[in-house]
Amino acid sequence: MSDDQSDSENGPGADGRRNQIIDVTLDERTVKRRHPDIEHERAVAIYDLLEDNRFAPFGDYQGPYRLHLRLEESRLVLDIASEDHQHLGSIGISISPFRRIIKDYFTVCESYFEAIKTASPSRIEAIDMGRRGLHNEGSELLLDRLKGRVDLDFDTARRLFTLLCVLHIRT
Repeated sequence: MSDDQSDSENGPGADGRRNQIIDVTLDERTVKRRHPDIEHERAVAIYDLLEDNRFAPFGDYQGPYRLHLRLEESRLVLDIASEDHQHLGSIGISISPFRRIIKDYFTVCESYFEAIKTASPSRIEAIDMGRRGLHNEGSELLLDRLKGRVDLDFDTARRLFTLLCVLHIRT
């Protein structure tokens, strides 16, 4: 393999999708309703995640993967299945370390959605920078909590953090 070819092009399986998520679903049992802005964020996160991601659970697994995200008690559970829907395993992580970040993120998001209606461009930009900073913090925490269990890149972690936030909304 030449230096300019990526592992995803010629890696194990050689189909370029071995270490990728090809489908993601959210457990919708606890969701009553969501604001249209949140639904939009969910749809964009799923679309972007499926377009470009790196997801490789440690162990003897062969992707591509189908991922189902759910909250169970105080844990985020990632149910992992094969392309043909065979259950491969589940990974659970505590959501307790995320609570402050998610709360702050929701607060800043509310401010952002209000600001885009009437605030000056500089005010909107300042709020958006804070929003992105919290999103990055949550993404780094997710990377850290999954370390040694799943190999994923930062952009994949960002999109998964968005979906964690969507799951966290109860009303």
